[in-house]
Amino acid sequence: MKAVLEGLLFVVGEDGLSLDQIEKVLDIDEETAKELVRSLKNDYESPERGLRIDFLGNKIKLTTKREHKDYYAKLIENPETNTLSNAALETLAIIAYNEPITRADIDKIRGVGSVSMIRKLVGKGLIKEAGRSELPGRPILYEVTSEFLDFFGLSKIEDLPNMDDFIEEVKEDDSDEVDLYHSKYRENQNEEVGMVKQNF
Repeated sequence: MKAVLEGLLFVVGEDGLSLDQIEKVLDIDEETAKELVRSLKNDYESPERGLRIDFLGNKIKLTTKREHKDYYAKLIENPETNTLSNAALETLAIIAYNEPITRADIDKIRGVGSVSMIRKLVGKGLIKEAGRSELPGRPILYEVTSEFLDFFGLSKIEDLPNMDDFIEEVKEDDSDEVDLYHSKYRENQNEEVGMVKQNF
């Protein structure tokens, strides 16, 4: 069951799992769920492991260890790993034109899951958490960073090409993907991220 929990935490990524979700998915009681989390957390405290269990808000998440951050920075700064795929550019465009936006809304626009792509873009410093939505579950909101502006040679977000002009150009090319980045899911909340450690 501990291995299953580990896999579940990996699959949900930055969304994390609440204790209640763990109980329901694994069909176990609260005390058993807590014991599983404690046991997995102890496993990750070994210096031979590169991950750790974090408690953020009411969610339990798998995260990297802070003491390894210098190595992650080297990876991100490596020119060979600093290129952006089409999927990354697509995700960035959606966020830039609709910020602040939740991952669920990014998924709706793209039509595919974006958990790993968002994680990579956060790691590259191109997007960041911008508070939490008032929607049920208070999902994280994302927006682009100043590094994003530098990367694309922009002085401010308003310098992005006008989306209406872009759509007209695509229409002239008879593209079937006119509305790819023209989101109807825009949100305007600017809530601060609440991070309260859950006691175990």
